[in-house]
Amino acid sequence: MASSMPFDEQAARRIEAVYATPDVAATRAAVIGALEPRPGERIVALGCGPGYMARELALAVGPGGRVHALDLSGPMLALARRRCRGLPAVGLTAGDVTALPLPDGAVGAAVALQSLAYVPDVARAIGEIARVLRPGGRAVVLDTDFASVVWHGRDQARVDRILAAYDADVAYPGLPRVLGRLAAGAGLATVRREVVPILNASFRPDTFAHGIAPFIRDFVVGAVRVPAGEADAWLAECAALDAAGEFFASLNRYLFVLRRPG
Repeated sequence: MASSMPFDEQAARRIEAVYATPDVAATRAAVIGALEPRPGERIVALGCGPGYMARELALAVGPGGRVHALDLSGPMLALARRRCRGLPAVGLTAGDVTALPLPDGAVGAAVALQSLAYVPDVARAIGEIARVLRPGGRAVVLDTDFASVVWHGRDQARVDRILAAYDADVAYPGLPRVLGRLAAGAGLATVRREVVPILNASFRPDTFAHGIAPFIRDFVVGAVRVPAGEADAWLAECAALDAAGEFFASLNRYLFVLRRPG
């Protein structure tokens, strides 16, 4: 299995709403700024999700370029197809990031935004990035270190149980700590790394925390890891903390710029 986090249609739509928040839009902007896509360029996007990144890359490379975007989830690809309609530069494929449907040296750039941590054979996926990059090509990989998540709760033990239940399906929750080593093993040099934090001091509808919380709730309840009543009480607590001006949640995402020598 290439991903440890499956998405049905409801889950895909929840993630689409999260990706529309200013918090995640800022993360995408950081990735695109680091990648510096060029007109006419060929780029592969690994785990394209609902298509926000694929659309922005297509606009950057223009009609003379190509964005090869792939995802395992049918519902995610359906959202991406709608979002990228009318952009001939985008090619959307149901594909496995550990077996990219591209020849060696086919692209000048690659991007993986919050996707590799969910891949059980992540070393193979990074090897595939190295294989499809032309000599001198670059990749931008961004993933969360899940140990960096801070989510305040009055019942902190309950918050910690819920987050631990969610993290259990993340194949590599500490991926940024070993990404440099894995990249080097695939023949890629790390030329830049930086932290891209998300900090929410409120639980407003336009925040990452507000968007991801019901997704986490549905996931841990659906996986029969947390009782529905306990998860619902957590969501109610988040709203109560916000009303009292006490809500606080943050996490760190780590951005790596990798380059294939040559």
